[in-house]
Amino acid sequence: MTAPEDIRETVRQRYASAATTTNCCGSVPSDLDRTEDGTAVFGAALYDDADASEAALAGSLGCGVPTAVADLHPGEVVLDLGSGAGGDVLLAARSVAPGGRAIGLDMTEEMLTLARRKATEAGVENVDFLHGYLEDVPLRDATVDVVISNCVINLAADKHIVLAEAARVLRPGGRLAFSDVVADDSMDEATKADMAAWTGCIAGALTETEFCDALTAAGFTEVEIRPTHRVHAHARAAIIRAAR
Repeated sequence: MTAPEDIRETVRQRYASAATTTNCCGSVPSDLDRTEDGTAVFGAALYDDADASEAALAGSLGCGVPTAVADLHPGEVVLDLGSGAGGDVLLAARSVAPGGRAIGLDMTEEMLTLARRKATEAGVENVDFLHGYLEDVPLRDATVDVVISNCVINLAADKHIVLAEAARVLRPGGRLAFSDVVADDSMDEATKADMAAWTGCIAGALTETEFCDALTAAGFTEVEIRPTHRVHAHARAAIIRAAR
């Protein structure tokens, strides 16, 4: 099952289910959010104690903390691609206040419902949560200062379209800060073909070279890809930054 619409629907179903669970990355068992030595791999454990007070982070499915490396400033507009339960959106909203706004985009209505509830419970008002697809962002050109994402780009069937959309909505001089999974060059074909691994943030990942090339093709410069920790025998989490 490799057609883009099939991949999207498989991912949507998995994350709709994940909206009511705490399993990491939709299909990764909860006992794999840390390695045997206690190192955090996925989820809320990656956030520090101050961040962890954010209730929405309890449902985090991410592999990093993009808001920690996005260098956010008051007054900026931030877009979170694949915002899920909304934890990163709420953190971003507080970083860009006063005067700024954080927008979460997700294709899963169950996740959007959860995110809106968390924002209301937290009393955060400078947020918007939009239903839509990474490949067709429902925002005008050049309306965003920063695009963030947490372990979502690897789930998209066509990363080039997603990155082109991120570039389109960014203002000139805007920037991108992702946490995502980067595949080793040695990832085997069986892993790449496994849809369970795809919805678990592994099989759909680009290699570092592929990610860099895709960002450059989308019009980004100053590309930086910095691996942070291993999440799989064939993949690592990484911080990915670039400028528009």
